[in-house]
Amino acid sequence: MDAKILLSTAEVCAGFLSGHLDRDWAAKVPDLDMTVAEVVAHTGDCMHWYAYDLAAGPTELSTMDIKTRPESAPAELLVTLGTTAKVLAAVLHTTAPEARGFHPAGLADVSGFAAMAGDELLVHTYDAALGLGTGFEAPPRLAAAVLYRLFPWAPTDTDPWPTLLWANGRAPLDDLPRLTKWQWHCAPLSEWDGSVPIS
Repeated sequence: MDAKILLSTAEVCAGFLSGHLDRDWAAKVPDLDMTVAEVVAHTGDCMHWYAYDLAAGPTELSTMDIKTRPESAPAELLVTLGTTAKVLAAVLHTTAPEARGFHPAGLADVSGFAAMAGDELLVHTYDAALGLGTGFEAPPRLAAAVLYRLFPWAPTDTDPWPTLLWANGRAPLDDLPRLTKWQWHCAPLSEWDGSVPIS
């Protein structure tokens, strides 16, 4: 996962959501205590949080409060989403691959931050679509780029998109029940100990 794939992911998600600007963005998202607008705003926040976290290095940066305003017009929220994704992509592109940045899930490298951002974009676009009364399906190559970077224990004999939704606790997968707990492996894959940190 890298800056180029992140930008492709952001374009797909913003393009999908731009086709539904006339729907009710104040609608609640099923299973989340958020509206569609709040979910999209949160996704934009994640992009700039990750940019700062990676740029700051392994020490948590907690000196700033930056937040996207969910009461903004839907079209403006999408501009914000695209802009924050570009900022993160620029940081990813100019950061050494071995550099690490703070995240509660672990000290992530460049590919880890790119994958976490991709996961936020794809899964929260799915969430927003549910709130808008429609459906979203991620392109398999984008889903796979996120899935196999963040969830190395995930099944590899199933389609990437439903598997990514399963790994994020959004849906069951074949005979596997819907997860009630899940987590990322955002540190380098070489540091994964081979265990499955979910039940």
